[in-house]
Amino acid sequence: MVSVWAGASRLVLGQEVTAEKSNEITATPKFLALLELKDCIVTINAMYCQRNITEQIIDQGGDYSIDLLRNKRLKKVKESLTKS
Repeated sequence: MVSVWAGASRLVLGQEVTAEKSNEITATPKFLALLELKDCIVTINAMYCQRNITEQIIDQGGDYSIDLLRNKRLKKVKESLTKS
């Protein structure tokens, strides 16, 4: 399930149940497309640290903040975001 939460309003804007044999990562771009992200900050956890998701947020006029846990995968995550 993917949920969109407006932190300042403490309001759930929407939820999407993912299809069987799917996951949140594939559902997220569809959900983001429904939102007006201009001048918004989207906070996501490390699981959503996918180049297509972060590019979509920027393309829609938003910014993002990714919550990373310090572990072995941190270097890999940083590398995936800096590749051109």
